[in-house]
Amino acid sequence: MVDRTFPLSPPQHTHKHWGFPALTEPSASPAASLGIFEVRRVLDASGCSMLAPLQTGAARFSSYLLSRARKVLGSHLFSPCGVPEFCSISTRKLAAHSFGASMAAMMSFPPQRYHYFLVLDFEATCDKPQIHPQEIIEFPILKLNGRTMEIESTFHMYVQPVVHPQLTPFCTELTGIIQAMVDGQPSLQQVLERVDEWMAKEGLLDPNVKSIFVTCGDWDLKVMLPGQCQYLGLPVADYFKQWINLKKAYSFAMGCWPKNGLLDMNKGLSLQHIGRPHSGIDDCKNIANIMKTLAYRGFIFKQTSKPF
Repeated sequence: MVDRTFPLSPPQHTHKHWGFPALTEPSASPAASLGIFEVRRVLDASGCSMLAPLQTGAARFSSYLLSRARKVLGSHLFSPCGVPEFCSISTRKLAAHSFGASMAAMMSFPPQRYHYFLVLDFEATCDKPQIHPQEIIEFPILKLNGRTMEIESTFHMYVQPVVHPQLTPFCTELTGIIQAMVDGQPSLQQVLERVDEWMAKEGLLDPNVKSIFVTCGDWDLKVMLPGQCQYLGLPVADYFKQWINLKKAYSFAMGCWPKNGLLDMNKGLSLQHIGRPHSGIDDCKNIANIMKTLAYRGFIFKQTSKPF
């Protein structure tokens, strides 16, 4: 559990725009807005599955539903501003009173600035001392819905290195990628073409759809991809030229820099690490899980990269 205060901003979008379900009330009176407040205590995602996404600022709680919640949970569970400090006991009480549907309807993530987040984490050829040039050997992308923070689609391919086609023992030990996983795989140029096809199929090239890549650090899109493309004489698509560095986003939200990357962020948010460290696809899943947890806590993700 992390005990931290998050000041939250007023909503920039209405519920209708983001497709949130309407609340059902016996009266026609408008739902009362809670306005801006601070969440003093937030449970980790596993601690409150139904109640964790308490929307601050953007959520509108009807007085009717709020009064029902008070009766079920008891006034001692509510802070002076009327916001419950949720716990698993509260969840069970509300569920026992058939309150789940109402709570799900009236709570949501804060509206994000993007329709989709594209979580990316390369693995590349490596050794000690480092080999040059490094080449991408794993190219995973998770398409994360900006409203639900759930994974909607996955792109995942291994890439045949051409300059150093034989993986080093150090590389295999670090990434878990063995030689057979890259032998005969498409070249980087072919994989980039397939990425573009996937982006089009997923509607991500529509100018009305706002999406942005998310990486754990700036290395993937500031150094690795443009460096290898320059070496091979390949163009870099514009959508790879802006991104969110999750380390910076985490430091803005939590007030401390994650020196050890995903391991520190998972620890700081009381999350279990998913899969194997330095597996590209598993790292993407960890990034997505961290983003979802920060969004539960009211964090709004913004671009961190500077224009090229």
